[in-house]
Amino acid sequence: MPWLFVIVGAVIVVLLVVVLRGKPAGQDLVDDRIGDKTKKTREKKEKSEGPSKIGKAVDRAVAGRGFANTLAQQLARADLRLTVGEYLVISVTAALGAALLFYILNRPVLIPVGFLLGLFGPRIYISQRQSARLKAFDGQLGDGLNLMVNSLRAGYSTLQAMDVISKEMPEPIAKEFGRVVMELQLGVTFDTAMQNLMRRMPSPDLDLMITAMSVQREVGGNLAEVLDAISFTIRERVRIKGEIKVLVSQGRFTGYLLTVLPFGLAGFLYVYNPDFIGPMFEDPCGWIMIGISLFLIALGYFVINKIIAIEV
Repeated sequence: MPWLFVIVGAVIVVLLVVVLRGKPAGQDLVDDRIGDKTKKTREKKEKSEGPSKIGKAVDRAVAGRGFANTLAQQLARADLRLTVGEYLVISVTAALGAALLFYILNRPVLIPVGFLLGLFGPRIYISQRQSARLKAFDGQLGDGLNLMVNSLRAGYSTLQAMDVISKEMPEPIAKEFGRVVMELQLGVTFDTAMQNLMRRMPSPDLDLMITAMSVQREVGGNLAEVLDAISFTIRERVRIKGEIKVLVSQGRFTGYLLTVLPFGLAGFLYVYNPDFIGPMFEDPCGWIMIGISLFLIALGYFVINKIIAIEV
């Protein structure tokens, strides 16, 4: 049925084009969901392209739901300029496209696998991007606080010191502190601006800094000395984490290898010798064995991660 492939493929392409055309207008929606007040209203008026109609319809359908709010926050933390509706449309489109690909390749057993990969692949990418961005922020926070301390000792105000971070430090800390500075300049209270920053970057080190600054604003004291001590603590923690990461790198690699190897071997056998592994997907006992294998693989990966996860 070649005509069916053409129709489904055309629908997938149209969905992707429509969603991507609406991407610029979706930037403001993500920030609005997490309380970011740094966007200028005049930028909205300059947008020549409206948001994706499909993405906008999905946004209206899921508005106010708990999972939508959580997903919007995750998109913002990953610094992805997508609305929840656009993300859901892309995920469903990718899932259908992957399933269609395996159907065309005459691999019916892999159709559910392709669908699940297409559906959850974007979520995995968001999680990895979010973790990488938070990790980079934690690594830069110690140096950023040191720069802020030097600025305070030079006579700068707290707002000016944070502005120095936004101008002198690399991403992502520069962008996040730049948002805080913009919010404060627009009249947002200090506590609210810090809470918004904490929602975007849920870091224990950042929480320590915010707590110290809030206490100093209430009771007074030398903020530069307090932040200097916190900066030293954060830098030492980052150094120790780096040493621990080197020590457990072999265990981490072993966990990845033991998790990926069975899937890679099964895929290789299915492609190059389907008669050898095919009966496993046709017999009920084979499916039971597959289920047990998946459970044991997941259990082994979880145990290895628990062993190498050392709190600092």
